[in-house]
Amino acid sequence: MKIAQVSPLYEAVPPTLYGGTERVVAHLTDALVDLGHEVTLFSSAEAQTRARLVPVRDQAIRLDPAPLKSDMAAHMAMLAKVRSMADQFDVIHFHTDIIHFPFFENRAGRTVTTLHGRLDLKDLPAAYDAWPQFPLVSISDDQRRPLPWANWAGTVQHGMDAELYRPSDRSSGYLAFLGRISPEKRPDRAIEIATRLGMRLKIAAKVDAADSVYFESRIRPLLDNPLIEFVGEIGDGDKSDFLGGADALLFPIDWPEPFGLVMIEAMACGTPVIAWPNGAAPEVIEDGATGYLVSSIDEAVDAVRRAITLDRTAIRARFELRFSATAMAQRYLDIYRELLARTPYAPPGIEMPLPGATLKMPSAAVA
Repeated sequence: MKIAQVSPLYEAVPPTLYGGTERVVAHLTDALVDLGHEVTLFSSAEAQTRARLVPVRDQAIRLDPAPLKSDMAAHMAMLAKVRSMADQFDVIHFHTDIIHFPFFENRAGRTVTTLHGRLDLKDLPAAYDAWPQFPLVSISDDQRRPLPWANWAGTVQHGMDAELYRPSDRSSGYLAFLGRISPEKRPDRAIEIATRLGMRLKIAAKVDAADSVYFESRIRPLLDNPLIEFVGEIGDGDKSDFLGGADALLFPIDWPEPFGLVMIEAMACGTPVIAWPNGAAPEVIEDGATGYLVSSIDEAVDAVRRAITLDRTAIRARFELRFSATAMAQRYLDIYRELLARTPYAPPGIEMPLPGATLKMPSAAVA
């Protein structure tokens, strides 16, 4: 199968430091190549990939030192490139939210759009009403709740390259928080849990400009506690040691997280996860097996004590079964094949029909 993967341009593929969507795109792309498919990746130039790379920007936007730049212009230029090459692919898989909808209406049936963000935003229903022909993939069933009527082709949970993370048989006696400092991620809860337990907490997280006031006013004062160590952003190369050394990962979110990649990164290292049951967490964490779902600080404190006794080898095995990059790629291949079976091929210049519609030939092409 000839497959295009279209990545956002905010981070490298995979990201150098923090970044979720582009990391998933990297692992999916390589897994599809390993399964024997002809894959083309559209992304920034520093991508590390086993696919054919079509670079559409010299570097990812977030770490580009240029003081003036336009993410809209960068993505528009990328979509123009994808469109110019569209006839080379059986399927074009977009990870760019909905920006591509107006430009690919004539071949929507041969596209897949994975939605990586939250869907409870005011303006989204009107957009999905306007372009109902695009097959959508959710990354959890919970993510769909605001738009249950949308054109869902399936749910595919994220996966990661199993070889990237080194499982640890034993921990080093601390708790971990990994991700982003923001009110909805609730690092304050993680600090309170560790303080109540008298355990060390290592926080590896980035601070976006939008969250700098929250960090300075609410979190930085809590870092004076000698139990708390703020590490800052880390990349993939540091995660095995960071997560593998933890007794548990704390995932105390206070919002409908569509997936939560850090949970499966911890599981890949054999580390149990203590999570609030918001968003996708109940779909990812098997309570009592790969971690615990809790609804209060008291429950979290108790869960940490129990999590230490969980079988770390079994946690890694559950990751390999459910969340490897290969498992993710196989699920997407099932969706690609189903869509291709429903949507007949149209030669270049002929509009792709919606499922169930009659193929209309341009008047110039009719004999």
